[in-house]
Amino acid sequence: MMKHFLFLVVTATLFSCGSTKVAYDYDEQINFSTYKTYNYIADMQTGLSQLDDNRLMDATDVVMQANGFAKSETPDLLINIVADQYETAPQNSVGIGVGGGSYGGGVSVGAGIPLGGRKDHQTITFDLVDARQDILVWQAVSDSNVAVNTNPQDRVTYFAKLVQKVFSEFPPEK
Repeated sequence: MMKHFLFLVVTATLFSCGSTKVAYDYDEQINFSTYKTYNYIADMQTGLSQLDDNRLMDATDVVMQANGFAKSETPDLLINIVADQYETAPQNSVGIGVGGGSYGGGVSVGAGIPLGGRKDHQTITFDLVDARQDILVWQAVSDSNVAVNTNPQDRVTYFAKLVQKVFSEFPPEK
């Protein structure tokens, strides 16, 4: 019984933490401690629905403000967000082979059967731009498995977790 419980805990942990990957880049010459305020680029086109835009920006506001940043009409940083969605083919397959032969002769037939279906992925890029100098200072690109047909509360939770993970490396430590 205990072995089954541990297996479930380990499996749940792997799937809950491993579904979003984030790559970071930033300008090493920037002193990020000088930034105190933020806002979004005025004509931001995320590629998401307006509802998901609002969910994503609400989640970003929560994380930025928890990190000590204030939303301002005259921000130090401008945030631009761009999303893209794509499908991937199954990565695993089962091979089946049939063979036969004797005395130096033989015939074989093989086939691969894909396991699982296509998976939907979402890439969301967060660009933080120095508003005074108009230069990109920090970028995070997230890639996640995403469920396309989910209810609104699940979408709120998805964006909250995603933004938390993305901004876990902001501001960068020197």
